Amino acid sequence: MSTPLSNRLLKPDVLARLGSLELIARTVVEGVTTGLHRSPHFGFSQEFAEYRAYNEGDDLRYVDWNVYARTDRTYIKRFQGETNTAITLLLDASASMGFGTPISKLDQALYLCASLAYMARKQHDALGLGIFDEQVRDFLAPSARPDSLLRAMALLERTEAGSGTDILNALESLRASMTRRGLVIVVSDAYANADELMSALQPLVHGGQDVAFFHVLDEEEIEPSLTRIRALKDLETEESVIVDPAFLQNGYRAKFQAHCESVKNACQCIGADYSQVLTSDPLDSALQSYLRFRERRGR
Repeated sequence: MSTPLSNRLLKPDVLARLGSLELIARTVVEGVTTGLHRSPHFGFSQEFAEYRAYNEGDDLRYVDWNVYARTDRTYIKRFQGETNTAITLLLDASASMGFGTPISKLDQALYLCASLAYMARKQHDALGLGIFDEQVRDFLAPSARPDSLLRAMALLERTEAGSGTDILNALESLRASMTRRGLVIVVSDAYANADELMSALQPLVHGGQDVAFFHVLDEEEIEPSLTRIRALKDLETEESVIVDPAFLQNGYRAKFQAHCESVKNACQCIGADYSQVLTSDPLDSALQSYLRFRERRGR
């Protein structure tokens, strides 16, 4: 059975040819949302629903100036499906994320974050973005300002794989900046102990945040194709180790699968949503997972 055209067009190696992340994001989101039925949670309808009072930081494009002229009060138009929550994307840009071919884990993560950012603003959500490796490299606090998407895209465009990973330290540093409750989406290859990951995410959940974790992997990590003994270098520590294909066929695969299961279980244990994303996966499945997650949360 052949792959549907819409699915093929959303494969990362095809998206990479589009160039800018903004164009990639628009292509992905419009491809996913075309044909979606109206939902009280998905937020893509532009049908007017009601007014609400203006809050600082709201997008001025949605102010009803006719009402302001009559009443001298500022109101925002709400639309059917509008969610009006805060979405904070936290992207792991450590050295290990640079692995993968022809698309690296970081490339796929950037496409995913750009698409989620585009979708968040399409849903009128406040958008925030954090980049980390061993520490927090950049952070944009959630904002509904008209330029929030542009600023996030610019930050993603200049993001490159950095040094080692310390997700516990990075998320601990970021928690102090995330004072507004909403949705926190972590995109990482989870090169961390599952217990440490749970310790890093749990305070976010206890603080009232909804948490989603996208576990980005390359197929070569799951099913290595190495056929002869070779010296492999760790991208983060730069240590070399001699690897025997026989070990990869047996012990390694079992251990790696166990690690992935432990990460998934750690997320589920604290009530965080877990999705695995391969570098070869079309992004529509990842975004549909995100939409289902938001629907379950009733936003």
